[in-house]
Amino acid sequence: MMVYEEKYKDYQHICGVDEVGRGPLAGPVLTAAVILPKNFVIPMLNDSKQVSRKHREELYDIIMSTAIAVGVGMNSEQVIDEQGIEFANKDAMRQAIRNLSVQPDMVLVDAVHIPGVDIPQESITKGDAKSVSIAAASIVAKVTRDRIMQEYDAEFPEYGFKDNMGYGSAAHIKALKTIGPCRLHRRCYIRKILGEAE
Repeated sequence: MMVYEEKYKDYQHICGVDEVGRGPLAGPVLTAAVILPKNFVIPMLNDSKQVSRKHREELYDIIMSTAIAVGVGMNSEQVIDEQGIEFANKDAMRQAIRNLSVQPDMVLVDAVHIPGVDIPQESITKGDAKSVSIAAASIVAKVTRDRIMQEYDAEFPEYGFKDNMGYGSAAHIKALKTIGPCRLHRRCYIRKILGEAE
């Protein structure tokens, strides 16, 4: 889990960046940037998708109380519809890095290259399994977005956001077809489901 932290051990502040929310039908895409102390180890830290919700919450608390700096970035469904998911995702990653209270000198990012960042960076395939910094960012992004979707569930309970987090579960799609979309739905994602023309 610390292969890349070891590779860049001469750097002072290594930042891991990851995103959550590229695929859901509703809600924002959200990113996190995390700078951990050197040689920081958390048992069972892994990609957020491989960890139970309860364990994610525990890891989130550990990361937030121990990290040197944490930044979060987000773009709404409106930005996704207007600019596309690729733009929305990479822009949110830039936001997360800008929102760090400490300037990183190396950025490790899961799977993508972030344009417009004047800091050395490395894109790592399956980075959340190879870098503790990216794994920590994955956990922070997932827990933060899940909490946002749970808050939205109170406003739009008919879509089951507290359970599906905006992803296209059978119950979510049924509600979408029955009552139509709400303001949180990504119009560019749901056209085919609703039988609308491109």
